[in-house]
Amino acid sequence: MMPTRQTLNFPDLQLSYLEWNRGKEPLLLLHGLGDHALVWASLGEYLSDRYHIIAPDLRGHGYSSKPVKGYTTSDILGDLEGLLAHLRWRSAHVLAHSWSAKIAPIWARSHPERFNSMILVDPIFITKMPSIMKLSFPILYRTLACLKMMGPFPSYEAAQAQAQQLGQYSGWSPLQQQVFQEGIEKKPNGEWGSKFTIAARDGIFEDVLRVDGLTEPLLTPTLFIQPKQGVNRAQWQIKPYKTYLKNLTHHRIEGNHWPFLAQAEAFNAIVADFLTRVSTKKSGD
Repeated sequence: MMPTRQTLNFPDLQLSYLEWNRGKEPLLLLHGLGDHALVWASLGEYLSDRYHIIAPDLRGHGYSSKPVKGYTTSDILGDLEGLLAHLRWRSAHVLAHSWSAKIAPIWARSHPERFNSMILVDPIFITKMPSIMKLSFPILYRTLACLKMMGPFPSYEAAQAQAQQLGQYSGWSPLQQQVFQEGIEKKPNGEWGSKFTIAARDGIFEDVLRVDGLTEPLLTPTLFIQPKQGVNRAQWQIKPYKTYLKNLTHHRIEGNHWPFLAQAEAFNAIVADFLTRVSTKKSGD
């Protein structure tokens, strides 16, 4: 089933999102830094018979508005609360990747009633980062794979050549090619680059310095998906999740930071199995 693209108009922001509206059980999919909603195309199609699926382009990304400022965790959560109100969803299963997998536990901490379950896919920046880390931001801007498509590139072909060297596009499947094409645009000066903006990048990095993603126990049924070549490889990185997530399932998977693109079939099956088990347990209570 192909998704439809919808737009939610807030007073100061347009939030674009993809919707698979065949199933009934609410499922919200949140992309990571520099990505966009279409990264969930395979999972959305796989689960669309059972779930009502919403995948937004978070502010500063994709087809959503790109304000000059307003990229704090509270700004993002305000958008998501507004989206749920628009959908008339009291709660949902929430799946989040990378940077947004830091946002999700903060949301679950403040509004646990919103969460039927939580799936965290290779989170990044989960702890409060020391302020000295700001000195390393210029290096991270150049080296993080999720930011290497920002450009500028002199041509579409140059952008594609760069994409084909990155882990998220390993294998260059039709899905990965479509995700690449959806994420870039031709700029007014004729160069090519990401739809993700510099203002969004800088605002989000400022915010991760100030906010800790896990500070108290959470009882939400949670699945932690850890790719073997992802960003979470050491025990000290996993420790906060085991400490604070009291209803945790930990699943390792082959592949890199983007298993839903490079290992889509295995990833989809893991997510589907977890959601089924959570729903079955809830119905049996």
